[in-house]
Amino acid sequence: MKKAFLGSRGNRRSTITEYELNVRAAIYVVLIFVLGLTSAFCQLSEGASRGIALHHSKSGLQESAPVRDGAQPTAPQALAQLPQLVDITGSTGIKFEHLSSPEQKYIVESMSGGVALIDYDRDGWPDIYFTNAQSVEIALAGKKARSALYHNNHDGTFTDVTEKAGVGYPCWAMGAVVGDYNNDGWPDLLVTCFGGVVLYRNNGDGTFTDVTRQAGLSNDSGWATGAAFGDYDNDGWVDLFVSHYVDLNLSNLPAFGSLKTCKYHGIDVQCGPRGLKGSPDNLYHNQGDGTFTDVSTKAGVDDPQNRFGLTVVWSDFNNDGRVDLFVTNDGQPNYLYRNDGDGHFTEVAYLSGVAVNQDGAEQANMGLALGDYQHTGLASIVITHFNDEYTALFRNDGKLNFTDVSYASGIAPATTPYVGWGEAFFDFDNDGWLDLFLVNGHVYPQVDSIDITAKYREPGLLFLNQRNGTFRNISNLVGPAIQTPQVSRGVAIGDLFNDGRLDVVIENLKGGPMILQPQGGPANHWITFALEGTKSNRLALNARVKATAGDLVQTGEVLSGGSYLSQNDLRIHFGLGSKDQVDRVEILWPDGRMEVRTSLAADRFYAIKEPQ
Repeated sequence: MKKAFLGSRGNRRSTITEYELNVRAAIYVVLIFVLGLTSAFCQLSEGASRGIALHHSKSGLQESAPVRDGAQPTAPQALAQLPQLVDITGSTGIKFEHLSSPEQKYIVESMSGGVALIDYDRDGWPDIYFTNAQSVEIALAGKKARSALYHNNHDGTFTDVTEKAGVGYPCWAMGAVVGDYNNDGWPDLLVTCFGGVVLYRNNGDGTFTDVTRQAGLSNDSGWATGAAFGDYDNDGWVDLFVSHYVDLNLSNLPAFGSLKTCKYHGIDVQCGPRGLKGSPDNLYHNQGDGTFTDVSTKAGVDDPQNRFGLTVVWSDFNNDGRVDLFVTNDGQPNYLYRNDGDGHFTEVAYLSGVAVNQDGAEQANMGLALGDYQHTGLASIVITHFNDEYTALFRNDGKLNFTDVSYASGIAPATTPYVGWGEAFFDFDNDGWLDLFLVNGHVYPQVDSIDITAKYREPGLLFLNQRNGTFRNISNLVGPAIQTPQVSRGVAIGDLFNDGRLDVVIENLKGGPMILQPQGGPANHWITFALEGTKSNRLALNARVKATAGDLVQTGEVLSGGSYLSQNDLRIHFGLGSKDQVDRVEILWPDGRMEVRTSLAADRFYAIKEPQ
């Protein structure tokens, strides 16, 4: 039987044939249909309950289970009333172009494209930083690629301020994240690079200074991909984790199509990551004096197996008051590091059910997003993968236990044909329930030369939260923009125009970006919080907000990193549907203190500073 896909990424699941994949997908679809009929019948029966997915440990199938306390499903709005995601890029004044070689003969030419939202001038309007990358040919010729910072003009347009800001040529850039490493109140920018990291200190006057060397980060010289700031020891200063990908040197690149792992459906493609050597990860402790110290080995997060690390996020997954760490590893088991509270972490991904998928298979883990899509107060995890796999949704069941509900939630079949990258849980229609958006794009331009389903340029996907643990694919119901085939990578979400609706910024590997704005649909209410720490870190990273409006209870968290090598708006946004007031807001600051606000009017931005 012919292998479904062979090559540098295809070997991740080379034991599964195309026929078997199709049969499996068909079986899951039938099961979902049957379970749907069963659920509908049960709703007419005495004592019936709405269903969310539960993985059966013996059969490997996903079946329905009652929604737990805190989740209060109601019927979603009519599909005819959905907002449309409209491409407004042309009216914004953004002219950025990401460089890309035509053939992408080397893996380093396929992996860049992170984008960051950063309110660098603290005027309350998110600005945009696009990363850029050379090709091997350009790099060997000594030329650089220009990244770009665009200032938000408050009128729907942006102005290129790259030269003034001094952030145009950091490196062969992969991605970018935001954190205030020196607690001066001004958000700083960290860029991950093929060749280490660059830390830009925000000077507070519209300019940045490269402080990589003086901050103690210049020894990081590997292929850095994902990064995230987070205060793992609760000392009020954000620490930094950096993941690394392949151990690659421009002077000794694997030749295009030269190995067995450099083939895909019989054609020559770029080599890697399979067949290449990985690189270790690094944790840098913030000393509180503008410098960092490498504590990777002491903390137990140094990745001695040299896995192919990509996207990174800090979050307190088990609600014990200490932030844990999640790292996606391309084609290898993920890492979930539990914070032990003594400066050390324990790797628990297998025990928690997030190392591999429900079948025990390693997947091409790339993008990463967190969200409480069920209103349980627990952040679930979604991870994008290579085509012929599927985007994996791991439901957080509490106490560091997760269940793969990818098929039962309804997202697996639609994501299987595509190579997924950046993604986000976000409430695109402000109904109070997190929806799921993700972008796609292949790594091999050569796929267009053969007769297979996969194509180099691929559309995006949007899934509507059905409020019962499942999602509906509405990609073809929200306008033509996201159906436009692109070679996309990073995604960042934020309210660019402060109108109470979340916009989408997509960075594409080839060509210009795309900015999507929700237009039309019902005039649902919303509320947004901008937090500032005092005893806690100044950007309040990993602070949580619980908002209660009648029977609608939502939880959000301030996060550094995520998506695919990208950064979302740091403000916490909640859609409220028809609710015009939030009855109670609970803010859990990173230092463990709880603050409560009551009776807050909807359709407002609230800036809240942590009590001294």
